[in-house]
Amino acid sequence: MRLRAAVRKILERERVCRLATVGPDGTPHVVPVCHVLHQGRMYFASDRTARKVRNLRARPRAAAVVDLYAEDWSRLAGVMVVGRVSLIDRGPRFRRIRRLLYQKYPQYPADAALEEGEAVIAELAPERVLTWGLD
Repeated sequence: MRLRAAVRKILERERVCRLATVGPDGTPHVVPVCHVLHQGRMYFASDRTARKVRNLRARPRAAAVVDLYAEDWSRLAGVMVVGRVSLIDRGPRFRRIRRLLYQKYPQYPADAALEEGEAVIAELAPERVLTWGLD
């Protein structure tokens, strides 16, 4: 799915999105993640044992929301991306996306280094995109 320019802009610029997954028992789980957009797909990293990763292994679908709040509610804006998630444990794709995450978030290497085998990188492939307040 090709993302509109306004959607790409907000996904590239914003630093945090909220990720929703569903556990094996149907319980929703929503957490903030630091993401990067690359070739029309969203990526984020996590410890391989985190609940969101366990949920994605059981049910590989998720929704991510990036929103912009304003006191003037006529200026509220955001995007929700819904799609299938693939987990990348190691290899060239892992290292390529890790570099992009490290470029966007310079804190990563010192504060939460992403090591192959310990972390996973999740790739969210958009199947449906909903927006509000975007041109």
